Amino acid sequence: MNAITNVRHLSPAADAAAATALHVEPLAGRIGAVVHGVSLSGALEPALFAQIKAALLQHRVIFFRGQQHLDDAGHQAFGRLFGEIEAHPTVPAPDGTAFLELNSQHGGRADSWHTDVTFKAVFPKVCVLRAVTLPGHGGDTVWANTVAAYEGLPAPLQQLAEQLWAVHGNDYDYAENFRQNTAASQTETQGRASYRKVFTSKTIESEQPLVHVHAETGEKALLLGHFAKRIKGLRSNESAALLQLFHERIVRLENTVRWHWQPGDVAIWDNRATQHYAINDYADAHRVMRRVTVTGDVATSVDGRTSVDLTVREPAAA
Repeated sequence: MNAITNVRHLSPAADAAAATALHVEPLAGRIGAVVHGVSLSGALEPALFAQIKAALLQHRVIFFRGQQHLDDAGHQAFGRLFGEIEAHPTVPAPDGTAFLELNSQHGGRADSWHTDVTFKAVFPKVCVLRAVTLPGHGGDTVWANTVAAYEGLPAPLQQLAEQLWAVHGNDYDYAENFRQNTAASQTETQGRASYRKVFTSKTIESEQPLVHVHAETGEKALLLGHFAKRIKGLRSNESAALLQLFHERIVRLENTVRWHWQPGDVAIWDNRATQHYAINDYADAHRVMRRVTVTGDVATSVDGRTSVDLTVREPAAA
């Protein structure tokens, strides 16, 4: 196990607590780590939280076991340590919360590679996901490191990617892969249709750079995922070919980590440096996850331009 070091501590007591409590165990070569010895809450010592944040920036996604004590209020309070939290722009939150709830019985199966909510010009910087109800088997989630994907590109492809911009929208074809699954039950089919109707109740679009500069680390990362509908200025066949080329680079197995959920697990990921995929291999078993979403900033391209909001505003009532 490795401890995160070189963190500025605010008091001798906090320093001692953090030094003995936080241990980080890397899971894969390029992404992912388990953090041991922490009980998550909104009342963490600043020094301890600073180490958690440092681990997140280093490993892109971090995991915590044994967080059964964390209820809805505690989950949201912890999320606020990272910044302002926000509800999903189209999917209603459970009463009295700001959660996005992914309930498999209601179509919440995010089984396509994506970075969260990139159809908004200002997309989330951090997401905190808590397991609420898990199937007896299956339902793992996989994350990919989009910084490593960019860094692994040959120089000519890096230069090409840095010049490209993509239009992202929430009206993507969420069911594209699902339609190929002829074994899906009626429950899953109906849930998918219902969820898509809610998800696309309002069309939201943005224009994002294909390569953006991470606001905190300064690293360059690919910014794609299933919300990316087309590359600006290209024919549809050219756009599709390039989107596929860069997508395949992102999800190479070397860039990924897979997490097997257990009761009480919490995952935190840097949404500016990752994509993820929830594996839909548990049939009609029940899976419920709740996500706290932390407000981010507009993406910035390598030449300093920022994301553009393309959403058509509804006319104001007379």
